[in-house]
Amino acid sequence: MKYYERIRDLREDSDNKQTYIANLIDVSEAQYRRYEQGKNVIPIDKAITLANFYDVSLDYLAGQSNDKGGNHCNFLDSREKELIQNWRKISVKQQNRILDEIEDYLEEPPRTTARKSVI
Repeated sequence: MKYYERIRDLREDSDNKQTYIANLIDVSEAQYRRYEQGKNVIPIDKAITLANFYDVSLDYLAGQSNDKGGNHCNFLDSREKELIQNWRKISVKQQNRILDEIEDYLEEPPRTTARKSVI
């Protein structure tokens, strides 16, 4: 998919008008329309603003990846990735229960182990 198709699809999927997105990236509506039509190349600073707004990677925005998270999640180890995958499978109610448990856990004072003095 070409980047201009991707930015149009993202805009349409988010139910935004071209005018709104043009204002967001500080260009005229006509200029933004040319980006969506592929007539003008979108500058990198505008692409970064769109990627942040749509919460997608630049790779996804540019049509280089179909993974909306792109490569910015490569810093996660396999256990963290597994946790995220499982998180996405559970209900919001279950997620909230887990978050409450984590908050309770974080509020507990740290445990210290008593050291025996050696005489």
